[in-house]
Amino acid sequence: MRAGGWSGMLPAMSSASKVVITAALTGVAATRKQCPAIPYTPVEIAEEALRAYEAGAAIVHIHGREDDGSASFRPELFSQIAEEVRSRCPVLLNWSTGAVGLSMEERVAPVRAVPPDMAALNMGSMNYAKYSPKTKQFYFDFVFQNPFVDITKCLEVLNEHGVRPELECFDTGHVQNARPLIDQGLLCPPYQFSLILGVLGGAPATTEQLVQMRRTLPDGASWQLIGIGTIQWKMVAAALSMGGNIRVGLEDNLYLGPGVMASSNGELVEKAVRMARDVGLEPATVEEARKILGLRETA
Repeated sequence: MRAGGWSGMLPAMSSASKVVITAALTGVAATRKQCPAIPYTPVEIAEEALRAYEAGAAIVHIHGREDDGSASFRPELFSQIAEEVRSRCPVLLNWSTGAVGLSMEERVAPVRAVPPDMAALNMGSMNYAKYSPKTKQFYFDFVFQNPFVDITKCLEVLNEHGVRPELECFDTGHVQNARPLIDQGLLCPPYQFSLILGVLGGAPATTEQLVQMRRTLPDGASWQLIGIGTIQWKMVAAALSMGGNIRVGLEDNLYLGPGVMASSNGELVEKAVRMARDVGLEPATVEEARKILGLRETA
């Protein structure tokens, strides 16, 4: 089958003994009222990047935040973040392009200004909400709109700047959205997919769902598991046993275990490393991750 084809077969493992660990440092939803360790400023984000790197992460996924914790896509802010991180450690940088209420041009402005190694690209639209069983009410409820016209625009900018798209898929249909983009030549191998489980409005966090989404990936694709909430650790275990890479961090889950809140992203990465070693895997170094994922060399 031609490169980029779709056979429905399982992709091969990228490495038999290494696992690429990403740390999602801050996100945009959680606040310091929920977890005091959430970083806001460029210096705080860089210090968390260093802790994650020293614990075993090869990649850090970053959302911009102003000093008050509000979400930001200011290119100047991302320039400060990149400078602070790179002055501390050589970890690979992954910018977010996901936002509500902003144009795609605003969302890719940091990529144009400070091209990272990778950039996360949501592969479709979805309802996004949180539900409280106690109050039986939905809150933080909105529609995340990301039609093909926005996906295409983002890919054009990423390709222009040599930035690898990390394809964030919240459901099986999002994986399938890659098919026409591959046919158009906008998505080129090697492909990097993130299978995100546990978001209300998206795919449930079950091993069965992970297996199904993995089966629909294009031939030879690399993939990582992103589990949302405390069920993340069970999904990490499943992904490690299936040959996937993993993402942890305060954006996705605040807890090391029941009732035990993490004091840093480094603690979450440390647990992920222990789990990987329990099944005979070692965390990939930055250079190993670069080779496994086929990322470009940077100056």
